Order: sequence, then C-alpha cells, then structure tokens
Amino acid sequence: MMFPNPRPRLAWSLAAILGLAGQAAAAQGAHARMEVRDAWSRPAAAGGTGAGFLTLVNHGRAADALVAAETPAATRVEIHRTGMTGGVMSMAPVRRLEIPAGGALTLGPGGAHLMLIGLKHAERPGDQIPAVLRLASGARIRTNLVVRITPPPDAKTR
Repeated sequence: MMFPNPRPRLAWSLAAILGLAGQAAAAQGAHARMEVRDAWSRPAAAGGTGAGFLTLVNHGRAADALVAAETPAATRVEIHRTGMTGGVMSMAPVRRLEIPAGGALTLGPGGAHLMLIGLKHAERPGDQIPAVLRLASGARIRTNLVVRITPPPDAKTR
C-alpha cells in the first residue's frame, strides 16, 4: 500500500499559516501606528440614538480609512457626515473616512461622527461605551467612548 507524500501538503499549510500571520502582523502594525484621542459621547436614552466622537491620529507613513465601528452598547453603528446643502443641515451615512499618513481624522459634533443606533441602555455621564474601530488596512482598534455632557478639554469639535 502506498501513502501520498505529505510534504507538499505540509508546505502549503505552512505557507498559508505564515501568510495569515503576516496579514495579522501588518494589521497589528497599522494599529500600533494609529492613536485614538478624546473618545467621547453625549448622554442618551435607552432605545435611542447616540453619537461617538474622537480623533484618530495616524503616525504611520501610509494612509488608512475608518470603514466601520461596532459596540455591544448599540444594535448597530454607522459612520455619518453632517453638512450643509442648500442652506439646510443634513446628515448621511458614509462608507469610509480617510485618515492621511502623518495626519488625523477628527469626528466631532457638527461634522463626521459615529451614530450609535438602538442603544441597549441609557448612557449617563461617566459611563464608558466600549467600541471597536475597523480600518481599511484590516486593523481593529479598541477604545472606550466616555459619556460626557461637554467635549473633553483638548478635543477638537470640528
């Protein structure tokens, strides 16, 4: 009885594992070059909608983009941009927000922000809302939105 040579299959398996490890390391590296500052949210009622604000600072040499966010505190999270159209303030979901290399993306009141839709409980001052930010590079960044009535002292609000 002949058995097939396991070496080619083993080589392909190792290559696949190393490839996945490389992708994970690249995503982790992107995460390491990204800094979250001044993450906060305003108080909001259970079942209602809240907003998340923060600044993502890209210390890396490559641009990236915020493409999604999630939190166990809400049914879903959408990325929104607020703007003026024909003298009327409007808000609309967007698929991504660019974070330039060596630059920053600020989410703040009156501009781009995270919409926390279907809050599972009331958010009161002092609470912390855990969130995961997903970047186009594959990086996932964990942060906490601190519930406050006013922005943090150093936060840019637009």
